[in-house]
Amino acid sequence: MRKIYLLFLFTTSVYQLNAQQIAPLTVEKIMRDPKWMGVSPSNIQWDVNSRDVYFNWNPESAERDATFMINIANKNPVKVSDQTRNRLNRRQVIYSSDRSKILFERNGDLLIQNLKDGKEKILTQTVERESNPAFSADGNKVFFQRGDNLFSIDTKGGELVQLTNFSRSRKRPESKLSVQDEWLKQDQLRDFEIIKKEEKEKKLDADERKLFESKRPKEVYLDERSFINNIRISPDENFITWRIGKQPEFSKTTIVPNYVTGSGYTEDIQTRSKVGNPLTTYQNYIYDQKRDSVYSIETGSIPGIKDLPDYVKDYPKQLEERTKKNENREVAITGPFWNADGRQAVVVVVSLDNKDRWIMKLDQLSGKLTLLDRQRDEAWIGGPGIGGAFGGGNVGFTDANTFYFQSEASGYSHIYLVNVLSGTKKQLTSGKYEIQSLNLSRDKRTFYFTANMQHPGITHYYKMPVSGGTPLQLTGMKGGNEVSLSPDEKWLAIRHSTSNKPWELYIQENKAGAKATKITSSTSKEFDSYSWREPEMINFKNRFGDDVHARLYRPSNADANKPAVVFVHGAGYLQNVHYWWSQYFREYMFHNFLADNGYTVLDIDYTGSSGYGRDHRTGIYRHMGGKDLTDQVDGVKLLVDKYNVNPKNVGLYGGSYGGFITLMAMFTTPDVFAAGAGLRSVTDWAHYNHGYTSNILNEPFNDEIAYKKSSPIYFADGLKGNLLMAHGMVDENVHFQDIVRLSQRLIELKKDNWELAVYPVEDHGFVEPSSWTDEYKRIFKLFEESLKK
Repeated sequence: MRKIYLLFLFTTSVYQLNAQQIAPLTVEKIMRDPKWMGVSPSNIQWDVNSRDVYFNWNPESAERDATFMINIANKNPVKVSDQTRNRLNRRQVIYSSDRSKILFERNGDLLIQNLKDGKEKILTQTVERESNPAFSADGNKVFFQRGDNLFSIDTKGGELVQLTNFSRSRKRPESKLSVQDEWLKQDQLRDFEIIKKEEKEKKLDADERKLFESKRPKEVYLDERSFINNIRISPDENFITWRIGKQPEFSKTTIVPNYVTGSGYTEDIQTRSKVGNPLTTYQNYIYDQKRDSVYSIETGSIPGIKDLPDYVKDYPKQLEERTKKNENREVAITGPFWNADGRQAVVVVVSLDNKDRWIMKLDQLSGKLTLLDRQRDEAWIGGPGIGGAFGGGNVGFTDANTFYFQSEASGYSHIYLVNVLSGTKKQLTSGKYEIQSLNLSRDKRTFYFTANMQHPGITHYYKMPVSGGTPLQLTGMKGGNEVSLSPDEKWLAIRHSTSNKPWELYIQENKAGAKATKITSSTSKEFDSYSWREPEMINFKNRFGDDVHARLYRPSNADANKPAVVFVHGAGYLQNVHYWWSQYFREYMFHNFLADNGYTVLDIDYTGSSGYGRDHRTGIYRHMGGKDLTDQVDGVKLLVDKYNVNPKNVGLYGGSYGGFITLMAMFTTPDVFAAGAGLRSVTDWAHYNHGYTSNILNEPFNDEIAYKKSSPIYFADGLKGNLLMAHGMVDENVHFQDIVRLSQRLIELKKDNWELAVYPVEDHGFVEPSSWTDEYKRIFKLFEESLKK
């Protein structure tokens, strides 16, 4: 009996050991619920005491992540109670000027916490949500938005005051009297004393009401197509500003049918409109409380407000018509951003065609603007920290008269200062790297920022005096460093990863060269049982002489057919060639699986990717499927010339923008790629959204040339190799209609070397492991059958 029991123990332990071994890799193993890998810490936040760090984590692979806490003195993670989790539900924390208390929103209500004793005080407890809170300069009042209006509340006495009166119900004006009726009215006044007396009493009553009634804010009417946002009050409380958006009278939106529903009926999902549809327009206003006067911020005199983009030169008739109209371009204003005493104000203005961004000084008394900086880009304004129509980017005052901002004027996003009195500008950072995040210290003497100075794919955290100088590197671990600075600015909470190890949490003193202490170990034993490749980081010159960076996965034992696969990342403006853990973690594991099966894999940060400056970012302007595709083709040439790949056995795949490139490759360079898998692909850019597409291709009715050059559906006749297309049927980003239209085109062209896999319950980003598994088994089958012969 004892021998049987020992044998049972032995076989059980062997089984458990095997269960923790993932090799050999399979698609089924890779595409399981990602919890099998272990769950990395996320949502890092410091407590206001600067001693405790809270984060979401799931070391036990539970149904949901829990909240954990560590203290910098005792760095052992501890799961916190539900009560503590609720206490942490603060949205954004705002400090009073003396940093004695904090203001925050919790579940739609406003609270203040005294930092000395930790006690919380509820300011509002209403059905409506109070949002966008801010302290007054002296800390005795809190400003907040409720519905469409701005309010203030006294932090001691609780006095509530409505500061704006935006109304959607206007009183109907009295009908204008005809000449005859006006004559009768005056005749009655002349003939009857009783009527004279009644009119006099009405006037006296009205005057008495004005004398004794409380002062009310001026009523501003909003019609049914208008909405209000960006409500702000100046530090001196003299001025209230806001932005009114007016939606177009008619802008058709698209519908995505949902077939798998709880009701059993097909249900329609209302989604976005398409590029080129009429846009919302914006107007900003100022309310001078002392003068009880409302007036607009004037944009008609902005330098270059009438400038036409260069591309219209390709359309002589359009150029003539638009020149003759001489219209001001529509703009969106963010701000104002005030200095501490409210005497200086700056706004960020962006043209809705996104060719211009202006930093402008605002005269609050008149609404007039004065130019401080203009950045013009004939492609489109963009880059890290630059902002757009819905945000001003990284901006603010360092002192009473100095304003900071980021700009790509040098070709890379860098930090600039401008004196709002003299207009003098100063560039603080320079070089072939990007400032990717930017924060100002509490005392406004230091900038903290993340940048990729050493290599496009390595980020570090730096500090630098606001006056400029040599940046001091604070982090030391190679890879990716996402840093959260403690409120007292003495500690760094760092989420760090490498190309083959997921994110973990570290704590480090805010000192150069300080040791970073590892807090979490998140990966599972099964994940750790495999020797995940550290991709080779290579670069090559494309046909235009530009540097292109790539990740390379080489097989230990190459297949006799010497096949290769090129992976095309999505989003267009995204970086995947870096030394940190990829957001494409499933694809990363799939590339290890492909290499195990004899494939060479190349993953390129093609033209249009982020992390490489303005020229790389805008290199696809007016021609998507141009330089971004030739980079893939040049990458294949590198594989053939240097890495012994068979040019007849090369495939590619990618999702979203990567799916689009896959289609363009299969249709326009069919002799380069023998097989391709296009996932959730854009097939016709005229059917995508406005915000993204109009930046790169302008609008279909204004720049038809760009759309015809860039849309795969116009090149489908070129298909030669084997094509797999896969698409979620409830994709609210790239609609299922896209792939249906292309399928019909392929049918009409009598192409028979393609197939379409549909996923009834999937949106743009797949969720269900079964969908991921099915999709990637099909991709692998495509490559096995097409590239190994």
